[in-house]
Order: sequence, then structure tokens, then C-alpha cells
Amino acid sequence: MKNVAIGVDIGGTNTAIGVVDQEGNVMVKDNIATPGHGDIDRYITDLASAINELIKSVKLLNPDVEFLGIGIGAPNANYYKGTIEHTANLSFRGVVPFIDLLRKHFPDLEALALTNDANAAAIGEMIYGGAKGMKNFVMFTLGTGVGSGVVVNGDLVYGHDGFAGECGHTTLVPGGRLCGCGNRGHLEAYCSAPGMKRTAFELMVEYNATDSLLAGKSFNELDSKMIYEAAVQGDKIALEVFEKTGAWLGQGLANTVHHLSPEAIFLFGGPTASGDYIFNPIKKHMEEHLLSVFKNKIKILPSKLKPGDAAIVGASALVWKEMEK
Repeated sequence: MKNVAIGVDIGGTNTAIGVVDQEGNVMVKDNIATPGHGDIDRYITDLASAINELIKSVKLLNPDVEFLGIGIGAPNANYYKGTIEHTANLSFRGVVPFIDLLRKHFPDLEALALTNDANAAAIGEMIYGGAKGMKNFVMFTLGTGVGSGVVVNGDLVYGHDGFAGECGHTTLVPGGRLCGCGNRGHLEAYCSAPGMKRTAFELMVEYNATDSLLAGKSFNELDSKMIYEAAVQGDKIALEVFEKTGAWLGQGLANTVHHLSPEAIFLFGGPTASGDYIFNPIKKHMEEHLLSVFKNKIKILPSKLKPGDAAIVGASALVWKEMEK
């Protein structure tokens, strides 16, 4: 008998679904549109149908497979209540009793759970990735925003209301850039992929850098990959973007270290593919901001989750954590 879990990652435009084994291998996967119609019952029915199709396809080839449960990563997900609450990135309004609605379609599955995507990534890192055996670490996800998942004594920290771990919304620059959440100066506004783009344009204006490899790109066109490619070619603006982003993130990580004293901090997401261009300034500036007792003790590591399947794998890891209880 082979035990497997189902992972579901709900994004703003697409919902990815996969069947994952205990080694973190995605056996089959699919995706459906995350709708804009706002009808949660209709979406749950569509999601359940897609999950059932994957279950059938796996059982057809592996009759002895046992499905233990479904783990879901979603914006503004409350692990305690099984709800998605007041999210700006989905069309569903208010507090959605997501797990209760999905359980009606899968009453025989033992474990159904959901959390936000960064928490799911942290659990995935702990179950399948570089944090195996670690009891205290933090996961930062760098993408459209900056998410984080905090693990203390082997358990994900949810806080009293289920929403703990929003390190990306710590204030880095008082009164600074407008963040997507509506407040100003947050880490996310500087260290996300869009934050790097904003830095690039600010620097090009400051230096009147018409000769930069990035100068011909429109604001909507430029992304972190282009900044990396320009840095590889020695572009001064691109190189300074990485230096400044690393300085800001290093400062933010130092704050996290002072709060939690983790063994390691894992970084995941598009900007981390730039390797030393981002990791070196992060490490340098984190050490500069640390108390002496913490210096040269905290590892900054790239995630070992496979980028293409990380969201599905991370969500599925929720099932294994539920089965441990």
C-alpha cells in the first residue's frame, strides 16, 4: 500500500492540483482556472471534480494507492478555522468556510487542511526539502509579495488567530513606498520582485542612466529575471538593484533572527534564482545588523523544493503534518 496526498495551490488566476507521494514526487497534476465569478459553491464543485479525475487516473495505474487527504495553500487562509478570509486576490468575499465545503465532497478522506502559501512552503521544506530534521527555521517566499512561514520547536507558528508569520509586512522604511496592503514602508514593497523593479526605475531616474541595459524596458515589461540578466552583463543599475535589495532584506532578516533565533532562513522564489547576486548582499547586511550573540550562526539557504512543483508539494505536506497528530 502506497500512501499519497493531494496538494492544491489556489492562486489569483489558476488553481494547481497534484498527487504527491511521501518522497515529495508529483505523480500527476492538473490545473483549473481560479474564477472571477465569486460563486464559491460552483468553484468547490469544479475543484472537487478535478481532484476526483486525478484520483481516478492514479488508481487506474496504481490500484493499491491510498489517498490520505488534501492540503490547500491559499491567500488569507486560516488554518485553525479552515477558512479563507477577506482576501483581495480572490473573487470570493467575506469569510469562506472552505474546508467545510470541500469536506462534503470528500467525507472519507482522513485529513483536510489549508494554510497560506508561505506556510505551506515552510511545511514543504520541513517534510521534503532542506529543513528536514530542523526544529527552528523561517521560510521567506519572494515573488509578487514577500511571504513567510515560521517554524518553532518543529511546529508552524499560527498565533492565536491563525495569521501569524507576516514578516513581509514589517516596517522597513517608515513612511516609505506604498505596499500592496495599503500601508507604507513594508519589507514587501522593497524586496518582492515588483519591489526590485521599482528600485531599478528609481535608480535609473537618480543617475539618468539612459545607457543601462534596463533603460529601454517599460515598467510593465521589466521583471526580476531581466534585472539578473543585465547584472550578469555588468550593468551598474542591475548590480545596484541586487545590492540594495540584499541590504533591505538583510536588515529584515536580522529583525527576524532577533525575534526567533532560528537555525536557518530559507529563501524561495524567482529572485533567488540569481544566486550570489542576491545571497551575498543579504548575508553581508544581515550580519551587520545582528547582535553579537547571533553573528555567524544563522544559515541563509536556498529552498530545495522544485520550483515548478513547489506550491503543490508544499500544500500536500500539510496532510503529512495532520497525520502526525
